[in-house]
Amino acid sequence: MKDSRRLLFLITLFVFVDVLGFSLILPLLPYYASTFGATPQIVGLLLGTNALAQLIGAPILGRLSDRFGRRPLLLLSLAGTVVGFLLLATARSLEMMFLSRVVDGLLGGDISLAQAYISDITDGKERTRGFGLLGAAFGLGFIFGPALGGTLAADGVYARPTFVAAGLSLLNLIGVLFWLPESLPEEERARRAREPRAAFSLRVLWDTLRLPCVGPLLQTQLFFSLAFTTFETIFALFAQARLKLDARATSYVLTYVGVLVVLVQGVGIRLLVRRFSDKQLVFGGSALLALSLLGWALVPSLPWLLVVLAPLALAAGTLRVAVNSALTRSVWPEELGGTLGLSASLGSLSRIVSPTVGGFLLGQVGTAAPGLLGAALMGWLVYYTWRRVLFVPDLACPPPRA
Repeated sequence: MKDSRRLLFLITLFVFVDVLGFSLILPLLPYYASTFGATPQIVGLLLGTNALAQLIGAPILGRLSDRFGRRPLLLLSLAGTVVGFLLLATARSLEMMFLSRVVDGLLGGDISLAQAYISDITDGKERTRGFGLLGAAFGLGFIFGPALGGTLAADGVYARPTFVAAGLSLLNLIGVLFWLPESLPEEERARRAREPRAAFSLRVLWDTLRLPCVGPLLQTQLFFSLAFTTFETIFALFAQARLKLDARATSYVLTYVGVLVVLVQGVGIRLLVRRFSDKQLVFGGSALLALSLLGWALVPSLPWLLVVLAPLALAAGTLRVAVNSALTRSVWPEELGGTLGLSASLGSLSRIVSPTVGGFLLGQVGTAAPGLLGAALMGWLVYYTWRRVLFVPDLACPPPRA
């Protein structure tokens, strides 16, 4: 137990550093690309390219980790992140920027690998708490990263924060190399290598969508990601158009949301898992998020927005943790990495679709339209999780082996 807590602390620390590096350069990418003459459409394509590469790469890395172990694939992923940031920092053209985002996306599946690592070293409600700590590390990274990146690039030198991000990733790589042991024992890896289900196959990954337990959870992940990513990516435009907030005020509001998410996933989830199952939290989180997105769509002022964002952060933080935790209980251990990688890829798909659709709705229909769309998606998800997730017996998951 003591050893698992130490490993949980280490993997959470590594995720925090990883997210810190990513969020350090994320808000600066549009400005960096504009120095090469990129239009807003090209900037959107640059962001979408990284998400598309993750959509392809994450399940492959996860599936390979099921067979060869988490640690070697984590090392490969972190090395890819270092290379991607170095390419970005030394970019002299838009083409090189695109290449950096492709490299980082294809090999940047370390978050889903970290989720698989946590699943290896925890069980029961301790696993849900572990995912909560992972979510808190996310939130902390996104609180400190943008502020640090903006400070480093205050004079318009965007390569400087990118080199810092590469340095943070290199520190992570060294830390995993020297301090993080493999979470899958050698005999377990050998067994999985002999197991037909452990053989690498994209068909196996996509067949997972049709399984009676995993399929509904992955569909829940997809629709949740579509709805919440619409909020994340359109919020700044919404705040400017509806509430006339400037960039500084908008950043303060997003910091407020980040603090709330940290509190939910670092503290609140521990209280919730004592009283509710993962599936109950999935259903309850879906219902609360539907109402919160509806409130976001209709807020008339900044004070009301701050009120609405509190339950929104609670719902999103709870739902993200509960879905991933339920997924880990719905597959055989040798399929865990691939399934979490597929879940991460569905999140990447939402980061391709949601900004495009949300931006169109806000510009062509009205400022309330993105929130109404998100509320409608989550409203349907409430019905779906009631029918397909909440009442599925745990004994039916994972399904019998062939």
